[in-house]
Amino acid sequence: MKTSRRSFLRKTSRNGLALLSTGGLTATSLDQLSPLLTPTTKTAAAIKPDHVVRSLPENMVWGYFGADVPPVYKVKDGDVVEIQTVNPSGVSRTNPEEFYTKNNLPLDQHAQEVVAIMKNVKPEPSGIRGHMLTGPVYIDGAQPGDTLEIRILDLTFPAPFGVNSVWPGGGGIPDEVKTRETFVYRYDAKRKMATLKEGVEIPLKPFMGVMALSPPADMGRQSSIPPNFFGGNLDIKHLTKGTTLFLPVSVPGGLFTTGDGHGAQGNGEVSGVAIETAINLTVKFIVHKGKASKQPRAETPTHFIAVGLDKDLNKAMKNALSEACAFIRDELGFTFNEALSIASTAVDFEVSQVVDQTLGVHAMIPKSIFTKKKFDFWA
Repeated sequence: MKTSRRSFLRKTSRNGLALLSTGGLTATSLDQLSPLLTPTTKTAAAIKPDHVVRSLPENMVWGYFGADVPPVYKVKDGDVVEIQTVNPSGVSRTNPEEFYTKNNLPLDQHAQEVVAIMKNVKPEPSGIRGHMLTGPVYIDGAQPGDTLEIRILDLTFPAPFGVNSVWPGGGGIPDEVKTRETFVYRYDAKRKMATLKEGVEIPLKPFMGVMALSPPADMGRQSSIPPNFFGGNLDIKHLTKGTTLFLPVSVPGGLFTTGDGHGAQGNGEVSGVAIETAINLTVKFIVHKGKASKQPRAETPTHFIAVGLDKDLNKAMKNALSEACAFIRDELGFTFNEALSIASTAVDFEVSQVVDQTLGVHAMIPKSIFTKKKFDFWA
């Protein structure tokens, strides 16, 4: 396990050694990233983290969470951490370089990191499959029965493109897809747009598809594909910069793992994937001692978000409604009947995704309707 002292110097870790990050391609915000990301581009991160967990093979885990997965980094409650991730959608293990040459993409530092990861990170031995993830990160002081607050301070792109795919048997209409096809979306960061082809531009709204803590030890290792009460592949597109995710802590240190970056996604994620993209996530970890929670919950400057999960979409909807009513009752001080009435008249229920085995519905509870209450929010 690697630790790092608090410092305003950007640090990386390779083979147990702390190194100053002095060169190479660094991630930048949408406002800073050059549309072409030329080699001469020089930018600085908007936020100086206390720690940087790099996207190196030794810091990756392929597709699973578990209490027995050793942490790659240890941080303190209140630390700001940049966690670099990759998203090798479209990249093969046998010939990872081919994806870049075929699509006329540079084999720059980030691409070389992806190639190294694909060649050196092994799948889970028992056959569990899922996303390429960075972590886990141990948060000192987090213990079972606590809730971990994950403040999303920044989301930056280390590469100027993302990938979406369709394939037979995948997505929301699996029987209607006859051929596999991969689409490369190229970014114009100045305009904050992703372009599929001339005349099709998608606004860039980056977020992490997967943010998870470890499941309890008695659950063993769990695939990163289906979301669960400990988080994971929630695919909630509102978890952008300036929002917060709350997750229940099940094991000492929490063991936070993340990946599956998305440049943009429609509710439902109906092809099976979003604009799959590498993202460097900067978060602040805050441990709420003794404040137990049972399900993920989120907050934005304008909304509270309650989450419902189930393999049956109807049950996922009911679970989201129950969670929304419980939140309005317990946290905002209304009766259950009043909460249900408020949910029916003012809360929007959105389908997060229908393609991850366990399906998701999230309830958007607007803060503005509670006119006698003041909600302080860090962002």
